[in-house]
Amino acid sequence: MAGGLSLEHPWAFTFGILGNVISFMVYLAPLTTFYRVYKKKSTEGFQSLPYVVALFSSMLWIFYAFIKGHDALLLITINSFGCVVETIYIIVYLLYAPKKARVHTLKMFSLLNFGLFSLIVLCTLLVSKASLRLKVLGWICVAFSVSVFAAPLSIIRLVIRTKSVEFMPFSLSFFLTVSAVVWFAFGLFSKDIYVALPNILGFTFGALQMVLYIIYKDTKVPASLAVDSKLPENMLEISKLGPCEPIDVDVATKPHATKNEMSPV
Repeated sequence: MAGGLSLEHPWAFTFGILGNVISFMVYLAPLTTFYRVYKKKSTEGFQSLPYVVALFSSMLWIFYAFIKGHDALLLITINSFGCVVETIYIIVYLLYAPKKARVHTLKMFSLLNFGLFSLIVLCTLLVSKASLRLKVLGWICVAFSVSVFAAPLSIIRLVIRTKSVEFMPFSLSFFLTVSAVVWFAFGLFSKDIYVALPNILGFTFGALQMVLYIIYKDTKVPASLAVDSKLPENMLEISKLGPCEPIDVDVATKPHATKNEMSPV
């Protein structure tokens, strides 16, 4: 997600490096979850969708980077890392998930990472004119990123309803907001509108979560809502320009607190 390794655009280069570093750390956030899955030989009800979507996002941004050609090396590096990490997460999940969850994961993987991605590649290369390919693919990336950025709305709605931030760690909101700001800055300085646009939404949602945290940080979740408000095992957020960083909501260890995965773009 960054410009090339030239210093022709020093600010784009700087923010691209920062974005790679932040996204790298967010990609590794679920390691503790999957280590526990490995130790217990069970997925404990965790969902695989965030990792399948994160892999698709990384694949999509790598394809965008290759179509763009110039000033896309750092975009390729972080998303290549994302592809490797998310693939490992999915493999581990498939090894220890119950049969029904395994079949569902394989269906989602086939539909999204093979079916939809192949269709996008085909349409981009064969249907679009060469001069329009980057625009067509860029807007596809923007549309996908915006749709995934809407995921935090469920957490925001939950915090407002319960008037408690037990479900929304401040550190997670902070780092995802920083990630969105960094990738927006990269898109701005590299004059890449397709990278900058989605992260405006990412920054907005991140800032809103931090404001809610300040407002409700001293409020405890009502006992009457504790059970009904239990979060699903995984939530998904995107806070970058290229990678889709998954965020784990670890309810197995702490029933009413989230422990989150990103992506970058």
